[in-house]
Amino acid sequence: MSTKHRPRRSVLYMPGANARALEKARTLPADSLILDLEDAVAPDMKETARDQVTRAVEAGGYGKREVMIRTNGLNTPWGYDDLVAAAKVGPDAVLLPKVESAETVRQAESVLQSHGAAPDMAIWCMMETPRAMLHAEEIADASPRLGGLVMGTSDLAKDLQAQHTAMRLPLITALGLCLLAARAARLVILDGVFLDLNDYEGFIDSCRQGAELGFDGKTLIHPKQLEAANEVFAPSKEELRLSRRIIDAYGEAEAQGKGVVVVDGKLIEKLHVDHAKRVVALAEAIAG
Repeated sequence: MSTKHRPRRSVLYMPGANARALEKARTLPADSLILDLEDAVAPDMKETARDQVTRAVEAGGYGKREVMIRTNGLNTPWGYDDLVAAAKVGPDAVLLPKVESAETVRQAESVLQSHGAAPDMAIWCMMETPRAMLHAEEIADASPRLGGLVMGTSDLAKDLQAQHTAMRLPLITALGLCLLAARAARLVILDGVFLDLNDYEGFIDSCRQGAELGFDGKTLIHPKQLEAANEVFAPSKEELRLSRRIIDAYGEAEAQGKGVVVVDGKLIEKLHVDHAKRVVALAEAIAG
C-alpha cells in the first residue's frame, strides 16, 4: 500500500512483553500497531520483550496493518540492541522515544543502516518533552527516513506540570508546534493517548478535537478505543459525497474552459480540489 494516503486513524500500543497481546493484534481492526519495548515493559523483561516482538514481526500475519517497533532510547542499556534487532526483522518503522534533537534521529539512522535495514523502513519520533517542542522543526527535517511524529502527551503534561483538561488548552501550543513542523516536512502526525478508559464521551471529544486540529489519527492504549477512532478520523459519507462532487465539477469546468466553479453556492479553487482528492484517496484506502 502507498504510504501517502495510508490510513492511520487508529494506532494501538501493544506491550512487547505480552505474547498474547502480540498474537491478538493480528485480529484487531487497527490501522497501525506499535509493538512497545519501552514504557510498557519492565527493565527485567526488556530482552524477553525484544525476542518476542522480533519473532512476531518475522512471523508476520498482521495483514495490511502497519507495524512499528517502539525501541528504548540509545542512552539506555537496551536501545542499541533494539535498533539492531529491528533492522534485521524489518518492521514498517521504528518509533524512537523522547526525541529531542535531529542528532538523535541521525544516530538511530546510522545504526539501522549499518545493520542492513531496508531503505523503506521509516523512522518515527515520539514528541514528548518540552525540549522536543522547541526543536520540532529540526527533528522533522532530520532524515529522509522520517515517516511521522507521535505526540506523547502524558509525559509532556508531566514535564510541563500542566493539567489534563477536556479541551487540552495547556497542551495547545505544543500540539500546534508539532503539527506545523510535521506538515512543513510533509510528515504524518498522530495525536496522543486518552488515558481514562471509562470516559467514552471524553474520548470521542478528544478524537474530534484531534481531527479538527489536523492530526492523521490517534494513538490508543486499549482495543476498546479502536472503533471510535476509526470512525472519527475517517471521512464521513457526506464529506466523501461532497468531495466527489467538487472533483467532478472542477473537472467539467476545466474541460469547458470555465474559470469559475461553484458548488453549493461556494466558490471552488484548486486548494479545495486537492483536499477533496485527499479525502477520496483516504476513503478508498480504508475501503480497500
